[in-house]
Amino acid sequence: MSNVEADPAETACRSASAGRPVTEFFESRVVPLGGIRGDITVNRSLPQRALPTVGAWCFLDLFGPQRTDMRVLPHPHTGLQTVTWTLAGEVRHRDSLGSDVVIRPGQLNLMTSGRGIAHSEFSLGEQPYLHGLQLWVALPRGSADQAPAFEHHDRLPVREANGVRATVFIGALGDVASPATTYSPLLGAELALAGGSATTLPLRSDFEHALLVIEGGLKVAGTALAAGPLLYLGVGRSDLDLAAPVGTRAILLGGTPFPDDLVMWWNFVGRSHEDIVGFRAEWMAQLADGYADGRFGIPVGDELPPIPAPELPN
Repeated sequence: MSNVEADPAETACRSASAGRPVTEFFESRVVPLGGIRGDITVNRSLPQRALPTVGAWCFLDLFGPQRTDMRVLPHPHTGLQTVTWTLAGEVRHRDSLGSDVVIRPGQLNLMTSGRGIAHSEFSLGEQPYLHGLQLWVALPRGSADQAPAFEHHDRLPVREANGVRATVFIGALGDVASPATTYSPLLGAELALAGGSATTLPLRSDFEHALLVIEGGLKVAGTALAAGPLLYLGVGRSDLDLAAPVGTRAILLGGTPFPDDLVMWWNFVGRSHEDIVGFRAEWMAQLADGYADGRFGIPVGDELPPIPAPELPN
């Protein structure tokens, strides 16, 4: 999914890194995405006022588990990469590059919007059981206006030891590296831990990191972490001790503190309010021209009506 709220707020994002290791909890907020988007409720962990980014990660939604039809109609993006990681269910992705791909658990969809792209996402099956994450990666200055691209990876590298299995879907964890394309130093990994397991993960000390437990519970560097809140770990850690009293699934994110100031609104990432105004105007002009092919293009084979942009906040 994407950020298809009917009344999104404009968010100014600047790295909140304190430049040292910390253990800070950030509760997610519940965001209902209904109507034409399907009866979906997400738990949004990023962005937050006090933590807008973790490295280049600027958006993190956890959807499900629930039985529902996902219907995210065609909509635009700029200045980011979307990272779709499913835990259960199948989702069909179509975009204006001509991509038409079904993603399944353990596979990665990575869409680089660059200067502009449009896409849609639909679940397969009637009232399927859906569970997964939608993440955004902000593109740094110099890459934000590049040509759009799409990658699907159905085989990803795994680091496994002491009852802990880490699937690296983007970036690198130690010497295990994903084939996915990145534009800033980054880490994204799903951790599956058996009950009673413990391990020490290698980290890059110049990265800031955060950990989200999806199910189960962890002891993270001596701090108890239950499912729900995002645990921000700051920078300066060269390793991370994990212990799981029960079977646990979690997501580990990391990256160098993002150097650019950003403005995020709806599905656009820019550098200023004026950027956002311009992106919105171009999308609405494309729709007013009979959904003509413009900056964002038209998703292949998708004849459903696109989502109009909401009104900008004053």
